[in-house]
Amino acid sequence: MAEIPTADRFGPWSDRIDAAERVARLRSLRAIVRLTTGPRGKRLGDLLYRAEKDAAALVPALAALNRLATLDRRSVLASFAALHRSAA
Repeated sequence: MAEIPTADRFGPWSDRIDAAERVARLRSLRAIVRLTTGPRGKRLGDLLYRAEKDAAALVPALAALNRLATLDRRSVLASFAALHRSAA
């Protein structure tokens, strides 16, 4: 996780979660990417899937997220934040 800037350590890139939670967040993020971006997010979706089994794919997945078009990225992040917002 040293390669990931502190500001980007959220969701599956957080260093405060265990492996099972990381996989759950990767899967929910991949579903959001698929639903909100369709084929435009295929590369990101593939990297998120790979990251479920290989933590080395987390860095390129973050880069792919940051390369999404602005509106796609905003939609993905807003949906992910709403999904993981605490109920309190």
